[in-house]
Amino acid sequence: MRKSSIVLLVAAAIAVGAATGYFLPRALESNSGAAPRPQASTPAAPARAPIAVETTTLAPTLLQQRLNAVGSLVSEESVMLRPEVAGRIREIRFTEGQGVKKGDTLIRLDDDIARAELQQAQANYALARSKHQRATELQRQGFISAQGRDEANNALQVERANVALAQAKFDKTSILAPFAGEIGLRNVSVGDYITAGQDLVTLQAIQRLKVDFRIPEIYLSRITPGQKLTIMLDAIPGRTWQAQVAAISPLVDVGGRALVMRALVDNADGTLRPGMFARVNVLLSEANVLMVPETALVPRGSGQYVYRVQDGIAHEIEVQVGTRREGMVEVTGGLTAGDQIVTAGLQKIQNGSRVSATLLSAN
Repeated sequence: MRKSSIVLLVAAAIAVGAATGYFLPRALESNSGAAPRPQASTPAAPARAPIAVETTTLAPTLLQQRLNAVGSLVSEESVMLRPEVAGRIREIRFTEGQGVKKGDTLIRLDDDIARAELQQAQANYALARSKHQRATELQRQGFISAQGRDEANNALQVERANVALAQAKFDKTSILAPFAGEIGLRNVSVGDYITAGQDLVTLQAIQRLKVDFRIPEIYLSRITPGQKLTIMLDAIPGRTWQAQVAAISPLVDVGGRALVMRALVDNADGTLRPGMFARVNVLLSEANVLMVPETALVPRGSGQYVYRVQDGIAHEIEVQVGTRREGMVEVTGGLTAGDQIVTAGLQKIQNGSRVSATLLSAN
């Protein structure tokens, strides 16, 4: 028993000595005022640099919708001059290709017979008028009846009609220009005997020309009289003419389901000629819209998205698109004028990315 007690005392002494040796140096170190050992810290991650992208600022752009067609030029007025009476040509008063005014005498026929008939009718009329005056005076004095006066009046009216008929026949020996225009190539010469209705020469009014062309019936609701269009001619490259729709045919061609349109184009300088082939470009509508480059669109599913830059952050915006033209796309919803959108570098960014924008141009 005594021996085990001694062993326990020895063990306790060893434990106390060990504890004293562990805590004493630390206490001394604490009391000595020595600086504490620095503790290791985790280094902070460096901030990610903004991603370089190219952008553009949206601005309203005039968008025109046009329809292409082909047609032909037609004279505003065109006629083949033909005589109403037969006769021999006495005089031709025009030069082929020259311009004439309305009412100018172009061809005169031999009018000797017509002139004689007119003079005879005028003489008969003068006699009838004299008889009518005398009958009126005698009836007033009571020497003849009212019937006698009426017969004299009727004879006067007949002779007046004969004069008008003879005058009309005489006038038809002169062929006049029905409107101002340019004379074509004549088919007759002085001395030719012509019959009623024979072709003599054409007369074309070309100061203003008609343009006849066809369009598909589906565009009927988008074409109205007065609508603007542009005309180009293969025969005169590099030049365009402005015209306006003047009339729309009420009938639809059942064969081609097309409508015949007619426009008017000014030709004051005489450059254009009837019958020329024309390419027609019809202005269907025009409006100021927002257009974005096709490269700015990000298709996803059934939608289209763009990245709008605001305060250096790229925000993904869904947009509605319309007409596409020459690498540009109309935006009908989702954006407003003045928005800055990303056009290049879309593969490197996502919604919320910090970007460094290089502004290229404004629409």
